[in-house]
Amino acid sequence: MKIGIFFEKIATFSIVLKILDMKNYIFLIFSMISMSTLAQQNLTPETLWQLGRVTPLGISKDGKLLVYKVGTPSVEENKINSKYYTIPVQGGNATLVENYKSLLADKNVSPDGKNLLFSKEVKVEKLLGKDLYPELSKTTAQVYTGLDYRHWDTWNDGTHNHVFYSENKKDAIGIDIMPNEPFDAPQKPFGGDEDYIWSPDGTKIIYVCKKKAGTAYATSTNTDLYEYDLSTRTTKNLTETNLGYDTHPIFSPKGDLSWLQMKRDGYEADKNDIIVRHRGQDLNITSNWDGTVDSFSWSKDGKRVYFIAPIKGTKQLFFIEFQGYKKISFEVNQITDGDFDVNAIVGFSGTSVLVTRNDMNHAPEVYSYDLAKKTWKQITKVNDEAYAKISSCKTEKRWVTTTDGKKMLVWVILPPNFDKTKKYPALLYCQGGPQSALTQSYSFRWNFQLMASQGYIIVAPNRRGMPGHGTAWNEQISGDWGGQVMDDYLAAIDDVAKESYVDKTRLGAVGASYGGYSVFQLAGIHKNRFKTFISHCGIFNTESMYGTTEEVFFTNWDSGGAYWEKDNATAQKTYNEFNPIKLINNWNTPILIIQGGKDYRVPIGQGQEAFQAAQLKGIKSKFLLFPDENHWVLKPQNALVWQKEFFGWLKETL
Repeated sequence: MKIGIFFEKIATFSIVLKILDMKNYIFLIFSMISMSTLAQQNLTPETLWQLGRVTPLGISKDGKLLVYKVGTPSVEENKINSKYYTIPVQGGNATLVENYKSLLADKNVSPDGKNLLFSKEVKVEKLLGKDLYPELSKTTAQVYTGLDYRHWDTWNDGTHNHVFYSENKKDAIGIDIMPNEPFDAPQKPFGGDEDYIWSPDGTKIIYVCKKKAGTAYATSTNTDLYEYDLSTRTTKNLTETNLGYDTHPIFSPKGDLSWLQMKRDGYEADKNDIIVRHRGQDLNITSNWDGTVDSFSWSKDGKRVYFIAPIKGTKQLFFIEFQGYKKISFEVNQITDGDFDVNAIVGFSGTSVLVTRNDMNHAPEVYSYDLAKKTWKQITKVNDEAYAKISSCKTEKRWVTTTDGKKMLVWVILPPNFDKTKKYPALLYCQGGPQSALTQSYSFRWNFQLMASQGYIIVAPNRRGMPGHGTAWNEQISGDWGGQVMDDYLAAIDDVAKESYVDKTRLGAVGASYGGYSVFQLAGIHKNRFKTFISHCGIFNTESMYGTTEEVFFTNWDSGGAYWEKDNATAQKTYNEFNPIKLINNWNTPILIIQGGKDYRVPIGQGQEAFQAAQLKGIKSKFLLFPDENHWVLKPQNALVWQKEFFGWLKETL
C-alpha cells in the first residue's frame, strides 16, 4: 500500500514537473517572440537605400535558370551598382555570374542568326548655333522653329535615336533604316529595345515611332508601328488608321503581330487595349473589358494571352483564351488576387509563370505562380534578410462614400506596432499622374512603409482619375482637376479622421506631380483641415504651365484647351477656378515646396512662383531645389536629402 502511494506521489510529481516545463517552454517561446519583435527596427531612409533592386532579365535558353540583376545603391559613390545572378526557375541558391548575356536568347538577333538589330543616336538636324555658323564655334546658341525643343530633361540638339541592323559579326557596318529622319526609335526618353523586333522570318523589322516633328510632335501621342523590308529597303505604316498610341509589338508563337493600342490622339491615359492582327484583320481582344492593360505576353503555344492590369487598388495577372475567329468576343479571366502587385511577366516554366511581385512592405522579387495548382513560390530572396529586421506596417482597404454617392477605395497604412488606443498624426497622400494607379506599390522615395514607420497614418485614396475602377472613373478627372477629385481627397481624410486613433489637429497633405498640384489646390480650399503641406514638382499656375511644359498634348487634353480660348468653358475653369495661384489669398498653412532644376514636364517656374508667393505673404515655407534632377529624384544622396528634409519638415510643422 505504501509502495503504491509512493509511486502515486512520484507520478504526481512528474506531472507537476511537466507542467512547470511547459510553462517554462511557453515563457521561453513568448520571450523569443518578444525579443524578435524588439529586434525589429522601423524602416529608416538609410535602411531603405541599402535594399537591393531586383530586375529580372529572362529565363535561360535551356529553360532551367532565371537570370536577374540586383542593383544596390551606394550612397558614398552616389550611384547604383549592379551584379548579375542566376537561380533555378524552381528556386534554390543564387549564383553570381559575369557573362549573363550568353545564357539568354537575344531578341535582337534575327531568327536565322545572320543579322543583328540595335539603335544609336544620329545627328540629323542643325539646331545648335555652332552647327548653323561653323565659324562661331564657341557660341552656345540654340535655334528652334517648333515645340520639340526639349523633352523630359534634355534639350533637342538635333540628334535622334535610329534603328540599325548589321550582319551578326564583329565590326560589321550598320544600316540605318531611318536615314535622315528627324524622329526617334526607340522613343525618347524611356524607350528601349522593346520598341523594335524582327518578323518571324527575319525579312522585316517592326519598330515604334512617332513620325512628327516640331509643334506637331509636342501636341500628339500618335505613335505607329512601322515595317521595314530588308530586301526592298522600304518602310510602310502598319497602324496608320489609329490616331493614338501603338506600342509594344510582339509576334505570337503562331506568327500573329500583336501590340498595345490607345485610340485617341493626345490622350496619354486612354484605355490600353491588346490588338492581334490575325489573318489580315485587327482583333481588339480586350474591347469588351472595362479596364486598361499595362503589359502582356503570349503563352508558349500561342493559345493564351497573359496580361497585367490594375484592379481595385492592386495590379494582377489576367489571361484571355485566343482562338482567332472561333470566338466573336473574348473573355477576360483574372488569375491572381490579393493585397500585392504583380508588375511584370518574366516568362513561363512548365505549368508556372514567373512574375515580379511586391507590396507596400516589400520591394519587388521574382515569384513563380503555378497556374494549375494556383500556388505561389518566392524565387529570389534578395531582401529577405533585411526585411526580417524591419517592422512591417499593416495596410487596410477602406471603402469611403464620396460626395456624389460613389464608393471609393482608400488604402490606410498604419505605423508599426499600431495601438488603436493612442492618437497618431495622419498624412493625406495625393497620387500623381494624374491617371496613375495607386496600388500596393513600393517606391524607394515615396515609400508608404517609410512614412508610416515615422509614426504617421497614411491615407491614400483611389480618387477619380485612377485606373482599376472602370474607364468612366479613370476619365472623370480630365477637365475637372480641381472639382470632384478634391472632394474625393477631402472625403477620404475626413472619413479616416473620424477614428479615435487619429489626431484631427495634426493632419498633413503631401504629393508630387499632379499630387503636388493637388497639395497647392488643397492649400486654398482645405478650410483649416491641414496643419502642413508638402508639394513636389506641383503645378501652381496652370497658365504658365501651359506655356512652358514640353508635352503640350497632355495639357491640351487634361486642361481642356488653351487659356486664351475664352469660349471654352472647360479650359476657363482650369485656368481660373482650378488654378492654385488664383486661391493664394486663402493660403495660411506652412508648406515645403520641392523642385527639380531639369524638370521640363513641370518646369522650375512652378515651384518658384509658389515659394515666392508663400514667402511674400509671410507663410512659413521652404524651397528644396535639386538643380541636377528631373521630374524625379534619382541620385542616392539627393534622395536621402529629400527624405531627411521631408520628415524634418513634418516633425517641425506637424
